[in-house]
Amino acid sequence: MTFKQLGLVEPILRALEDQGYEQPTPIQEQAIPILLRGKDLLGCAQTGTGKTAAFSIPIVQDLYQKPHSKGKRAIKTLVVTPTRELAIQIGENFTAYSKYTKIKNTVIFGGVKQTSQVYALHQGVDVLVATPGRLLDLINQKYISLSNIEHFVLDEADQMLDMGFIHDIKKLLKLLPAKRQSLFFSATMPKAIVELSNQILGNPERVTIAPEKTTAEKVEQRIYHVNKKNKTDLLISLLNNELDQATLVFSRTKHGANKIVKQLDKAGIKSAAIHGNKSQAARQRALGAFKEGKLKALIATDIAARGIDIDELSYVVNYDLPNVPESYVHRIGRTGRAGASGLAVSFCMLEERPYLKDIEKLIKTSIPVVEDHEFEFKMEDAAEPSHKKQNKRPRPKNNRNSQKSNSNRNNRSRNRRRSRNSHS
Repeated sequence: MTFKQLGLVEPILRALEDQGYEQPTPIQEQAIPILLRGKDLLGCAQTGTGKTAAFSIPIVQDLYQKPHSKGKRAIKTLVVTPTRELAIQIGENFTAYSKYTKIKNTVIFGGVKQTSQVYALHQGVDVLVATPGRLLDLINQKYISLSNIEHFVLDEADQMLDMGFIHDIKKLLKLLPAKRQSLFFSATMPKAIVELSNQILGNPERVTIAPEKTTAEKVEQRIYHVNKKNKTDLLISLLNNELDQATLVFSRTKHGANKIVKQLDKAGIKSAAIHGNKSQAARQRALGAFKEGKLKALIATDIAARGIDIDELSYVVNYDLPNVPESYVHRIGRTGRAGASGLAVSFCMLEERPYLKDIEKLIKTSIPVVEDHEFEFKMEDAAEPSHKKQNKRPRPKNNRNSQKSNSNRNNRSRNRRRSRNSHS
């Protein structure tokens, strides 16, 4: 299958050739014909599958083939995504694919002044890529109207919900025209996501790209059983000895990511954290330094990592195992791209072993365990919790015996005093 066989117009084919695209990925091959027919789409696919091109290429073609009205351009396409990094990446894709057309796009997000974004909107755009907060803010200021929207894309929907954007999305839905093409993409499909998709889509076509078919084959996977207090020491040991290139490390929490950075800094390892509490500027600086090789490790939460697009990433470390097995596949899919080999290392505490079982069930394989390493945690170590071992104290004497002992000491003391008095 070629892009030409998908029915794409010549200007888009030229742009794809400039990008070095030769054949569509599975999601592109399945989604593009559906979207060119104007159908709604529910897509389940992780980052790295070519998802952005799968929805942006047919949108560019539809806009290109429709006659442009005279006067100021009205926003015809709205793409909503959770993070600045993802928004920028999607905007760059639209720019690349519309290179030989007159279609214009702009990206808006929070954490920066709105002046330049408002100016771009004032000039008129066909495609708007936005994060929810800044989008609603500029709508409330009357800088944006959604009345002409023909294509609505909700990208990374599961992370949108995790970041608490569900109420913002519901507000947006009320502002969109009823007649529109809607596209809904998510890396995972828990119940809440399915319910949200039902509110957005009307009788959609479905495309699912099963990530486990590509992950286990390309990426070498390892499990280290370790207790919580030794996780950082294990990470430092690996970064100093085995993981000799830039490494992406996943932490479950923002606080945990910050703590890891501090501990690595003490060990002389340059690193930075990116998560929702970091400013947009700080996240961009950290990501830029990581891409340029100035950092040995980038510590990220799942949400922040969705916007990371790094070529030739060799190592991923799951400092904390995710409790959603699909997130594991999404994480390790960051490495081993474009036919390259990759290594995914995961730390597993005793209480995380149920997560490991769920992951292995999903990927249909047992992940090899690294045994006899310096920080290994064995089941016999769990016989008595470590905090009890550390806090062991001598048993207090029986209360009665203690009282009796005190009484005997007092009697002996009185007898000594009486003896001294009689001698005097």
